[in-house]
Amino acid sequence: MSRDALKTLFYPFEAEALSLPGKGTRALFLGAEPGFRLPEGFGAELTLVQGFRPHFVSLQSAGHHVVQRAEGEGYDLALVLAGRHRGLNELRIADAIERTGEGGTIVIAGGKEDGIASLRKRLGGLIEIVDHLPKYHGTVLWLRRDEVALAAAAALRADNPETLVEDRFRTAPGMFSFDRVDTGSRLLVEHLPDDIKGKVADFCSGWGYVAAEVAARAKELKALELFEADFDALEASRSNVRTALVEPRFHWQDLLKEPVERRFDMVVMNPPFHQDREGDPEVGQRLIRAASAALKPGGRLLMVANRHLPYQPVLAASFAWHQELALDGGFRIWAARR
Repeated sequence: MSRDALKTLFYPFEAEALSLPGKGTRALFLGAEPGFRLPEGFGAELTLVQGFRPHFVSLQSAGHHVVQRAEGEGYDLALVLAGRHRGLNELRIADAIERTGEGGTIVIAGGKEDGIASLRKRLGGLIEIVDHLPKYHGTVLWLRRDEVALAAAAALRADNPETLVEDRFRTAPGMFSFDRVDTGSRLLVEHLPDDIKGKVADFCSGWGYVAAEVAARAKELKALELFEADFDALEASRSNVRTALVEPRFHWQDLLKEPVERRFDMVVMNPPFHQDREGDPEVGQRLIRAASAALKPGGRLLMVANRHLPYQPVLAASFAWHQELALDGGFRIWAARR
């Protein structure tokens, strides 16, 4: 189901508060998600920006031109769909301003639950907001690209710099747990076995913390491969994960729909349990099945999960043996063997 904010974003064109972009114009859509409907008469050549693999594939399958990161400049119009990550919203708006031509329009929309009110207040302190409209449980606002807007973009970037976690890992706003090592991943690393060897995969690898720790511990590593659906997080992991034993491989992949071709001796995993914005234990259950399918006979799974999630039955059905290794705070560590 499409988010209401997608409808909010295009509402000014339908309400004739903004002129429809005609043929021969170019529009950039940052944070694009599946399910949007262009207003009748919207003639601009549209470039969509989306780094989350499931959304990227869905948009591409619908016939849109989609890229993982924004590229080019001189756009006549930029659209920004705000989400729940404040820093990512601000970086996308900065990108939109910088890539729009002089006098171009930047349209930003988000739902109440996305904090659009605070985002509007934040932008209002940096730049004149031409106008705004409330609609579909959200708000849409628009700006003009000028020198003041460029200064605002620079301020937004300065307030959301690249982060160095533990003086070692490079991350950026929008990535999962971008400002610290999350508790579950740290607990998983604390329970890594001493005898890691052979070919190892990190499912849902994020910006690479667990894989980096595997690389540091394993003395007989033959392959290390990272699988992640967030393009920016995967790109960050390229600089965060290094080992002298092997050349790590990085896969931008939707593990729920795109099968893993190679087989491994071990899979480590800190799986999400959300589908879009809603909690859904089936996500983790399907990832457990995907891990089992990616393991060689006798291969091992080591994973961390929130303690309340019902993973024991699917572990029992997917593996010859499984065991709870630890229960610490809100997390469980599970080990399993195929």
